[in-house]
Amino acid sequence: MFSLFKKDPIKDLENKRKKLLEKAMHIQRSGDLKLYALKMEAIDNLEKQIDALQSGNSTKSN
Repeated sequence: MFSLFKKDPIKDLENKRKKLLEKAMHIQRSGDLKLYALKMEAIDNLEKQIDALQSGNSTKSN
């Protein structure tokens, strides 16, 4: 019953990823390539977490 009110962790991670992508774009345009690389690494880690959660959800629904 209360699962209705729980936040979807995948959506939360996707929102974080979207914000990081926007920040990374601005950092790249400013020319700070080291900071850009760090942001892209963080984005890659978030994408791996999202993939893991999605694959975990697909096996639970079967």
